[in-house]
Amino acid sequence: MPAEFPVTLSTASVYPRRAAYAFESAAELGYDGVEVMVWSDPATQDPAALERMSRHHGVPIRSLHAPTLLVSQNVWGRDPATKLRRTVDMAAELGAGTVVVHPPFRWQYRYARGFQDQVRELTATTGVTLAVENMYPWRARSRSDRHYVAYLPGWDATKFGYEHVTLDLSHAAAAQQRGMDLVRAFGERLAHLHLADGSGAPRDEHLVPGRGAMDCADVLTALARGGFGGDVVVEISTRRDRSAHERHLDLESSLLFARSYLRRDPVEYRPPEPSHRYLPADAW
Repeated sequence: MPAEFPVTLSTASVYPRRAAYAFESAAELGYDGVEVMVWSDPATQDPAALERMSRHHGVPIRSLHAPTLLVSQNVWGRDPATKLRRTVDMAAELGAGTVVVHPPFRWQYRYARGFQDQVRELTATTGVTLAVENMYPWRARSRSDRHYVAYLPGWDATKFGYEHVTLDLSHAAAAQQRGMDLVRAFGERLAHLHLADGSGAPRDEHLVPGRGAMDCADVLTALARGGFGGDVVVEISTRRDRSAHERHLDLESSLLFARSYLRRDPVEYRPPEPSHRYLPADAW
C-alpha cells in the first residue's frame, strides 16, 4: 500500500556512488521511491537501464531532475531547452510524474526568454509536472554582501509565476529564507519538496535534516496537515562520508526524520551527530 506522503531518495544523495547504489539503498532502507538526477552517470541517461534497476529492487522512479546543474552542462549536449524536453520524454516513458528543473543561468539568455513558456507547454501536453526549483544568490566568498546575478529571470521563485515549484530547503538556507515563509508564499503551487538542512551559510550544504538551522520539521508537519499531494525527496550530501556505514546512517536518519514529522501528529526525532566533523563545502 503506497505511503500517504511518499518519501523518496535522490540519486544525488549517494554521490560519488552511482545510481545503482541509490536504488539498492532505497530498497534496503524502505524509501517509497527514487528521484533520478540526470548527469554523468550513464545509467541516469538510459531509460532501459533505469527501468531494470527499478524492477530489480522493487523501487519506483517517481521523479527526474533535469541535467541543468553546472556539473551536468555537457550531458545530452549544450542546448538546455532540448535537454529539458528529453528529460520530460524520459519521465513519461518511465512513469515518473514530476521533472525538477533549475531556472536558466544568466548566460543562457535564449533559453531564458522561452523558459516559462516551454515549462508551461510541456506540462500541458505531456501530463508530467515540471516543478521549477527555488535557488539562491551566488555570494562572493568574502565578508562582502555582494552577490552575482547567476539566474534568469532570477533565483527567487516567489517572484515569478511558475505553475508548479519545487521547494529545496538547503537552497532556502543558502538564500537566508525560512522554509515556512516559502511554503506560504508558494501555496498550492508547491508540488515537490527537496528535504535537506542548511546552516544559513552562503553555500548549498544539503545537510541531514535536523543538523542545520532550517525549520525542516515545521515544513514537513505543515505539509502533512495541509494534505500535500507531492513527494518529499531526501536530497542530502554524503560525499564527505568516510565509509558506506556512515552513508547508510545518514540516509536512514534522513528517512526517519521525514517520517517522524511528515504526519499530523509529529513525533520528535533528532538525528545522531556525525562521527566526524564535516568540512564546509558546496554539495555539488
